[in-house]
Parts: sequence; C-alpha cells; structure tokens
Amino acid sequence: MTVTKTELTDRLAEIEDPMNDDDIVSLGLVNDVTIHDETTALISLAFNAPHAPTERAIGENIRDTVEELGLDVDLTAAVDEEHGFVTDVLPGVRNVIAVASGKGGVGKTTVAANLAAGLAEKGARVGLLDADVHGPNAPTLLPTGDEPGVAPNGDILPPESDDVMVMSTEYLMPETGDEPAALRGPMVNNVMMKFINEVQWGYRDYLIVDLPPGTGDASLNLVQTLPVAGVVIITTPQEMAVDDARKGLRLFEQHDVPVLGVVENMSGFRCPECDEEHPVFGRSEPDDSFDAPILARLPAHPDFTSEESEGPVVRDEESPLWPELMQLAETVADNVGQANRRRVAEHVKE
Repeated sequence: MTVTKTELTDRLAEIEDPMNDDDIVSLGLVNDVTIHDETTALISLAFNAPHAPTERAIGENIRDTVEELGLDVDLTAAVDEEHGFVTDVLPGVRNVIAVASGKGGVGKTTVAANLAAGLAEKGARVGLLDADVHGPNAPTLLPTGDEPGVAPNGDILPPESDDVMVMSTEYLMPETGDEPAALRGPMVNNVMMKFINEVQWGYRDYLIVDLPPGTGDASLNLVQTLPVAGVVIITTPQEMAVDDARKGLRLFEQHDVPVLGVVENMSGFRCPECDEEHPVFGRSEPDDSFDAPILARLPAHPDFTSEESEGPVVRDEESPLWPELMQLAETVADNVGQANRRRVAEHVKE
C-alpha cells in the first residue's frame, strides 16, 4: 500500500518531544517530509544538538514509526536563520555554551575543560575558548603542545588537545612569569572581539566559552555579540558563592540566554581511600533554590588536580569521577537541545 506524505506526517505528529511537552510536528521540528520512489521517507528535522540523548531517542522513534509504515528512512538535521538561529557570526559553530561563575575559585575552568573533553569523548566536534583574560588556565588542563597557527588571511588557528580545539588569552600574552594580566575594560573588549572575529574554529558542534568570574565586560560582550545557546553556572556550596552565582544567573536571564543549569563544584570532599563524601564546605543548596536545574554535584577530589592526572579527569576511565563527568556532558548536550527546540517552536509561532 502506498503511503502518502499526509499519512506519514500524521504519524509523526504522534511522536512527543518529552522535554518540551508537545509533538514534533506542532513544535515545528519537522522541516520537510518527502517520500522518494514510494520506498524511502526523507525527513529533515530542526535538531541542532549533536549527541544529545533526547534528540537521539526522538530519532529512533521516528525510524520505528516510518519502518512500521513499510518505508526506509533517511533522517537529516538542519537549522538556520529561518528558525531564529543567527549564522553570520561564527558560522561554522552550531552551539556556543558559556561557562560562568559569580566569583573566582569555584573550579569554573576545571568544569569547562572537562565538559569540553566529555563532549568530545561522545564524538562531538568541540572547541574551548578560554576567555578568562585575568586568569587563563585552560592550556594547563588541556595542554596542546603547540602554539596557535596563522591562516593565510592572518586569522588565528587554534591548536588541539586531543580532539578539542583550544584558544586562550595565555597564547596572546607575553611571558611575564607571575606578573598579573592587568587589563582595563576596553582591553578586555578588544581581546574578546579578537577571539570572535579573528579565530578560525572551522565546524564545531559546541564551542565552550570559559568566562571570567563575575558579571563584567567579557560576559556582556559575549551575550551581546554571539548567539549563545545556553549558560552553565558554576558555584560551590558556600553561601557567598551561591549568592554570587544567582547574580550571574540573573545577568544571563536578563539577556534571554537559556540557563542550562548549575554545577555545584566541591560539594564535599570525597575520600579516595574509602570513597565516602564529607560536606566540608557546608550543606548543598536544594535543587529548587536557583530556579534552574542542578546539572551535577561534583566533589573535591585529588583527581581534579593537575599533579594527580594529565589533562581532564573525563579522559581517565579509571577515575571514580569519570561517570559523573560523562553524565554532565550528556545532560548539558540534552539541555542545549531542549533550548534549541524551544527556540524553533517559539519562532514558528511568531
């Protein structure tokens, strides 16, 4: 029996997006449906979060539905300016994820580096932009062994640490030993614009941007210049850190940047000998205290120090922290997918 496009679309409308509480057709997530030679369904989806578990599960549901109708299936994913996605800035980068904190010393760069490496472990094409101009540490956690290259047009070519492209303020600064990077507001502005306009990232599924702590120029420049898919807020359990984290969260909300969630770092000390966890920094905040999901509660652990491990912990499957960090990467990708699909649905309704 020949299956019509209308019949196939009606069946696709029975498939739910579990994170956005509606079916994929009503949400505008089906770009196009074509039946080729009466044997193959060509379906284009407005998906933009590679390796996100929910998008993978929806894809499997679509395959099962199409095969039940006796058709082969060819799925593709595409989002563009028509869906409300800006493409003229960093056109090869599909998702910019900001990693921010209200104050320093909460392990923001450690989480950013492990998130980047975790997404790369999943098979994503990832870049890490260390925009913490006053304390660039990403090359320590993701050592590249090479300096940035220069393209024929003069653009910067970031070096790689395994499968992660890394660009950092550290590469742009002269060797000063322990001297601080004393940069005023306009200079921070210039560095950020250089990263945005003069670095060739190529095609990246995710660009992780490690911002300076606080709510200063670098954060404002990012949200005003780039289409940020979402932000991950890093904090520790101490009351002052939590209060500052909430301020940072509000900054991104005020600029309509989706808050993907909060990572509570150093939630307790996990003893490497007995694997018991001790809340040395105080009690954790309840899950509903941030108006944002808790993505992970990561313990203080010797594996997080550069002396104990080479590179991100997420690359060491023997570490007891490996499952939690890989789960964090999956959850962030999933929440990026949810935010992107919601954006598509809102654009369709306009």
